Amino acid sequence: MSKFKIAACVTLALTLSACATDDPNRRAKTGALIGAVAGGVLGKQVSGARGAPIVGAAIGAIAGGAVGGYMDKQAAELKRQLAAEQARQELNITQLSDGSLKIGIASDVSFDVDSAQLKSAALNTYAKIAQVLQTYDMTVIHIIGHTDSTGSDQYNQGLSERRAASVASYMGAQGLSMQRVRQEGRGESQPIADNNTVDGRTRNRRVDIVIKPVVEGREQEAWTPPPYLGA
Repeated sequence: MSKFKIAACVTLALTLSACATDDPNRRAKTGALIGAVAGGVLGKQVSGARGAPIVGAAIGAIAGGAVGGYMDKQAAELKRQLAAEQARQELNITQLSDGSLKIGIASDVSFDVDSAQLKSAALNTYAKIAQVLQTYDMTVIHIIGHTDSTGSDQYNQGLSERRAASVASYMGAQGLSMQRVRQEGRGESQPIADNNTVDGRTRNRRVDIVIKPVVEGREQEAWTPPPYLGA
């Protein structure tokens, strides 16, 4: 969208607000209206063909030089909140090559076999993750389900999608904005261990939560699905 169209939208907002000249809060309301219109227009510009939510209107962006510190602080807070789960080896928190964070959560901690319903014992863990993600809100969250190779490709794909959706739904119920969330299943396509062993299959059944920063001037990159998350 051109600068002329953006200006036209702002002008429209000013025109509409002029009707309320006797309102003592007119100036504040005018500023909010202009911000909403301009934010929506600018957000639409970065929404892209993938149908990602409007970034500019819903999520702030981090200046490039501040990204590292922002993500480091978020990682430290996640590790602090999830120290008990890490000690029990129920999950791990790592930093990917692009600076994103990945929380890898063992599926048997979260789900019964062949089930996409979260275990009650896992709810507190996901609630803590959601709380941290609400605090560090200039990120996009990718929730990705994985399975082992037992069963058909089609079944495993569907199960991984349902599990990702279950995690996303619960975290949304904890207050996490779903405008920041993308969910997908990758079935058995990205193993991190040998599917020929019991231990390997257990490790491959997992949920990955990838946290990507929204970087100023490169907002759309945050919506790009994470690359191969296998070994």
